[in-house]
Formats: sequence, structure tokens, C-alpha cells
Amino acid sequence: MQHLGLFGGSFDPVHLGHLLVALAARKELQISRLFFIPAAQSPFKPATVPTPAEHRLRLLRLALAGYSDCEIDDQEIRRGGVSFTIDTVRGYARRFAGAGLFYLIGADHVPQLPKWRDADELAGLVEFVVIPRPGQAAAPLPAPFRGRALAGFPLDLLTGPAVAEAIRNYRLYL
Repeated sequence: MQHLGLFGGSFDPVHLGHLLVALAARKELQISRLFFIPAAQSPFKPATVPTPAEHRLRLLRLALAGYSDCEIDDQEIRRGGVSFTIDTVRGYARRFAGAGLFYLIGADHVPQLPKWRDADELAGLVEFVVIPRPGQAAAPLPAPFRGRALAGFPLDLLTGPAVAEAIRNYRLYL
């Protein structure tokens, strides 16, 4: 059976933590293809305006360069509006009938799962892979990069050099 990994999120911006988690999950679960799925708008962050999609996609392309088994799926961005995981997962279940679908999720999002649209159906379509976040409270926190970028701290060790350079060039998170 083919194992596919689905990694949704705002990726605002993508950082090495995303990559490390994704690559570890790929190896541990024998995932043959891993899809990064940037959301257009999170239903749980309605007041947050994400960085424009073209920049988030560009940063993802830079971060994933050289990872041939990782792909960017921009369907939620193309669909626009609020991104609901169930809509995306239904599409994967149709396209890859019979494949094992693993959905990567941060432990801080677990308490919200019952509030996700069509949560019962979603639970039947994917196996959730919960990623612990050591030392972090189980609540959404603002992206740490905004504060670092504003303060002038280097981002290279958090995002990798290509993504850090793009953030500086496009004056994102400043």
C-alpha cells in the first residue's frame, strides 16, 4: 500500500522545523510522497491576514529544492477563501484510492480537531500524525519570525539561507 503524507498549514513562513518534522515523518512512516499544502486562510485564524500566497509558495519552493519526494500542492490557495482540510482530503482519497493517508498536525491543534469541519469523516479518511512541540503551550502562538525579523536577528538558522534571503529581499515579516 502506498503511504502519502499530507502537511497542511499556513507556512508563514516555512522553516526548518517544518522540514525536520516532515522528513522524520516520511522516514518513520515510509511515506513515498509528502505534500505540503499551504492554506489560503485558516478557519481558526479569521482575523489573521496571511502573507500573500505568492511569497509563501516561493519560500516553500526554495525550502523544498532538492527534496524530490516532497511536493507543493497549492489547491487550497487556488480554491481561495477559508481552507477546510476535509475538502482537500476528500480529493486525495478520490485521487489515491487505497493509499494510506497520513495528516501531520502539531500537538497544539489536537484539542481543536472536534471543531474541524466534518471531523468524523476526516478521522475516517486520514491517520493523524501528531507532532509534539516541546516546551510549547497547547495554544496557537504567533509566528516567532516576525519578532526576529523586526529585531534584525539572523533567520538563516531557523529557515535556511535561501528562505532567509527571500524574506529579506521581499521585506516579509518586517
